[in-house]
Amino acid sequence: MTAYNVVRFKVKPGLEEAFVNEHRQANFEFAGMRKLALVKTGERAYCVIGEWDGMDSIVNARPGMVAVLDRLRGMLEDLGNGLGVTDPVSGEAVVELSGA
Repeated sequence: MTAYNVVRFKVKPGLEEAFVNEHRQANFEFAGMRKLALVKTGERAYCVIGEWDGMDSIVNARPGMVAVLDRLRGMLEDLGNGLGVTDPVSGEAVVELSGA
């Protein structure tokens, strides 16, 4: 069953271009990952959305994803409320729709 992960970030002032470039250059070739998008959601606010073959693929890729995140941590602001610099969620799709 298809699974997705979403991670929310807020980039420190002046580092947006570097943050986006790091995503362009990072190795996101994880087994079971179908595609990944970096989405700008507001001023210095971004999220990554990944589509995966299933939850096992996400779990197996976590060490690699954390390694990529480790290179980005210095560019990120703490989100507050005890979250740290990321707000990640993941799960299996319960409804999927396609456009015309």
